Amino acid sequence: MIRVQNERGRQAGPVSAEPRALAGVRVLDMSRVLAGPFATQILADLGADVIKIEDPSRGDETRQWGPPFAGTESAYFLSVNRGKRSVAVNLKTEAGQRIVRELAVRSDVLIENLKPGDMARYGLDYERLAAENPRLIYCSIIGFGQTGPMRDVPGYDFAVQGMCGIMSVTGAPDGPPTKVGVAWVDILCGLYATVAIQAALRARETTGRGQYIDISLWDAAVAAMVNLAQAYLVSGREPGRLGNAHAQIVPYQMFPTADGYMVLAVGNDAQFERFCHVIGRPELAADERFATNPARVKNRDVLIPLLEAALKERTTGEWLGPLAAAKVPAAPVWGLAQVLESDLARQRGMRWPVDHPAAGAVDLVGSPLQHMSLTPARLAGPPPTLGQHTGEVLSELLGFSAEDVRRLAEDGVVR
Repeated sequence: MIRVQNERGRQAGPVSAEPRALAGVRVLDMSRVLAGPFATQILADLGADVIKIEDPSRGDETRQWGPPFAGTESAYFLSVNRGKRSVAVNLKTEAGQRIVRELAVRSDVLIENLKPGDMARYGLDYERLAAENPRLIYCSIIGFGQTGPMRDVPGYDFAVQGMCGIMSVTGAPDGPPTKVGVAWVDILCGLYATVAIQAALRARETTGRGQYIDISLWDAAVAAMVNLAQAYLVSGREPGRLGNAHAQIVPYQMFPTADGYMVLAVGNDAQFERFCHVIGRPELAADERFATNPARVKNRDVLIPLLEAALKERTTGEWLGPLAAAKVPAAPVWGLAQVLESDLARQRGMRWPVDHPAAGAVDLVGSPLQHMSLTPARLAGPPPTLGQHTGEVLSELLGFSAEDVRRLAEDGVVR
């Protein structure tokens, strides 16, 4: 792992001399907040030229979502916008709409999350752009999809968490429904959007044509309920809340120890037998109530108190060594300080240092795709300041002169 100056002269995180997987792909990012920007950041890490279109007056809303801030930049915005070029264009002007239309004609991918009908009002809907650029891949992200009874209902992560089932299975059994602590739906939707875009790029190699992608926050979240959703379809029964326990595997949950908590993930009967020997209760593995996983699930209310009593006899650190030696999956419960200051984070490259023009020296969270052997993800540049690359992009792609850009700025079309 090395740190170098990238092509724009800024300090970069881990890089590779190998080719970029998406080099030559241009992405017009008209999304904001989280799902879309998360998807386009992945594409930028993989080598795409991502041009982020922002409102000149305020930019992406997350620029103001803080504290904390690094200099004038919010941590929220920094987390999902590295490696992009910011072009600030006023879409409420005809000149601004023409600029974006011309950029779309010269792009491979357009991603947006405006309200249904907004892009058509600006003359930037898929049908109109595809007529000029048949190879364009156009990805729309909204809360509940472009079809169906909730098409016009705004979609927010928290609201969708309430409607996709995740809150019904998260939290203590005797407590209220609970959301996931991060914007889980937005992140999942961004990942699905990234997969869909790359699949469309691959299909275009065969067909020569782009396509329209309708991605819904709700669809993504429902699909991510995986085994619990399938269990309902098979049984007709609601799974309910189990705290930190697992609906279909026992013991697979968090346990209190003498000094804190420990995650225990016993995935099969052989592991359970070894676990029982480690905690000094080998007779539990021979008990017909606990000998198999279906039996343990059925009798969890009897088994779990017995395990809790045993595990409270030692500290988390005292348990982890013997459990690891017995090949029983277990882990401590870390806070983010422990996560990001750990040797593991350093060895896996999960902190990417950058020198930002407004935030100064700051670390970003690294990409898990940086360990690909031939085309690893790497940092193309820091998150942009608002409108930082307006002149650069308009000159490079549309042939605008510095005087053209100055006049557009005076007219309120660009920043």
